[in-house]
Amino acid sequence: MGDLLVWIDCEMTGLDLSRDALIEVAALVTDPDLNILGEGVDVVIHASDEVLDTMGDVVFGYVYDFGAREEWTATRGGGAFLNGTRITERPKDELEILSFEATTTAYVSENAARFDGVAHRLRIMGSLAITLCHLAAGRVDGVVSLKAARSVDIAAAQLLVLEQGLAIDLPDARPFAAAPLDLEGRSRVVAAGNDELCARLATALTA
Repeated sequence: MGDLLVWIDCEMTGLDLSRDALIEVAALVTDPDLNILGEGVDVVIHASDEVLDTMGDVVFGYVYDFGAREEWTATRGGGAFLNGTRITERPKDELEILSFEATTTAYVSENAARFDGVAHRLRIMGSLAITLCHLAAGRVDGVVSLKAARSVDIAAAQLLVLEQGLAIDLPDARPFAAAPLDLEGRSRVVAAGNDELCARLATALTA
């Protein structure tokens, strides 16, 4: 038992402990090789609209991939970084590799044909935030979530995408810039290297 690791993630409305509120707590247990044991827990804590309205624009983003041991960061107006080095790579100007997220077998089978002729290859990584980081670094060329995503779950990763000058959209709840930073899943997400490719993904997804 002493070798087990407990991972705890807390979501708050801000970083001021005297003013901001805790709105979600998640925890899971892994062995030393980072194999997840059990389902873990994820508890959303109710907050009033007044409290949620105090959440401002994201100015710093941090995503850590425990499997690859990669640290992704971005500062608004300051660029995007991987393990402390500024990201210079970009996705291609065509959709060679498209990554699906928020997936189940049924979601994939229902939606994959929509992208026939739009993208050449599909990839599923299992984390929308990390996949958006991979887009920012040019490892994939497009990202599509097949079910609605919550703003708080992609708040950090979307900043990496935007700092790289890439395109991201909420085709079910436009415009992206007006999306509130809260716990409600309002829209699926599409992202790509430019506005044209992003629009092609949105059209295929919503057709």
